Amino acid sequence: MSTTAENAKQLAGLSATTLLRFATAGSVDDGKSTLVGRLLHDSKSVLTDQLEAVEAASLKRGQEAPDLALLTDGLRAEREQGITIDVAYRYFATPRRRFILADTPGHVQYTRNMVTGASTADLAVVLVDARNGVIEQTRRHAAVAALLRVPHVVLAVNKMDLVAYEEKVFATIAEQFTAYASELGVPEITAIPISALAGDNVVEPSANMDWYGGPTVLEHLETVPVSHDLTSCHARLPVQYVIRPQTPELPDYRGYAGQIAAGTFRVGEPVTVLPSGRTSTVAGIDLLGESVDIAWTPQSVTLLLADDIDISRGDLIVPSGDAPATSQDIEATVCHVADQPLTVGQRVLLKHTTRTVKAIVKEIPSRLTLDDLSQHPDPGQLVANDIGRVKVRTAEPLALDSYADSRRTGSFLLIDPADGTTLAAGMAGESFATHKALASVADEDGWDF
Repeated sequence: MSTTAENAKQLAGLSATTLLRFATAGSVDDGKSTLVGRLLHDSKSVLTDQLEAVEAASLKRGQEAPDLALLTDGLRAEREQGITIDVAYRYFATPRRRFILADTPGHVQYTRNMVTGASTADLAVVLVDARNGVIEQTRRHAAVAALLRVPHVVLAVNKMDLVAYEEKVFATIAEQFTAYASELGVPEITAIPISALAGDNVVEPSANMDWYGGPTVLEHLETVPVSHDLTSCHARLPVQYVIRPQTPELPDYRGYAGQIAAGTFRVGEPVTVLPSGRTSTVAGIDLLGESVDIAWTPQSVTLLLADDIDISRGDLIVPSGDAPATSQDIEATVCHVADQPLTVGQRVLLKHTTRTVKAIVKEIPSRLTLDDLSQHPDPGQLVANDIGRVKVRTAEPLALDSYADSRRTGSFLLIDPADGTTLAAGMAGESFATHKALASVADEDGWDF
């Protein structure tokens, strides 16, 4: 293997072990902004001018100590002005790990924004007010985390200072939440008692809760294992661009460029191109301008094949022994993110990796009620923030993995063909909840694929 490839491998390994993407969620007044502010402040991730601005604003309000919630006050100001709410991403680092924090709104009307922030998260922090315990919004956040297959969930029981740091209060809340989240299929739940306002168990261990022997929030974030097993994944390369320089130096060069979505590719490996089903062998792999024998996610590479076959943007290159099934009929769970409703019979575009095809919404079998996980059968439409099951028929076959197997190649977008607006974010395959399959709806608009 070349020196460049070895360096790339080292960088990939460093990124896998030191980068954690996590999302925060919490109900109104649970102290989410204070927790984020405390985490940034106590980990020394706040710039001096930002801290001075917070201190000055706090003094104007008559507060002696800086209100760390003001570090995230910009998002709340946007809400007050009626500006469209979006996920706020924050970046910080400690000597042990780098972090990308998705600060998601917790209100039910912003469910679509929590879905956006948690869709790429390795961990979700769900805040609970110790005085209120597990409420509907808490269950809703747990359900969204389970639906998006977030592998690690932290239950941060906040405001322990307001319940006299009682161990029994924490234990009761932790038991209720753990039982509920486990039923949804959340694989790992860690409960931590904290006071974001006072700083207890956020970055530094609390002297007020000697009965708690677990990690602080930051310690858990720094040490939680993030699985990036590149060899066990289904190898997938969505073709983004076909490279044909046709220069005197490279008259016959034909490479298929893209970012490896999952798994590993090796020179000499038999591969299949989907949806056509044509087969070939990997003749070469170009990475960072040099040839290598092996490449893996998330590297951007160019594959060279032994055979000159018809491949274009949107095709999917996979190992011949591990090819997903192709189909024009897709059943999935979607979160509707647009203001206009999604209706049965609606014409849409479906974007999966680098491929975009025409499609029709054939059926909406159910809408999920996150409060109690009940299914509302045959709702007829989905409106903003709704999560429901849909059946879609596409104009061309697509190769989708189950979202449970691959969050990258098991997800897709439904797009309005008129103006390019994103309508819904989809997750192929089964959700955590059962659903009732209803009779298919006949298409009456001429889009009969």
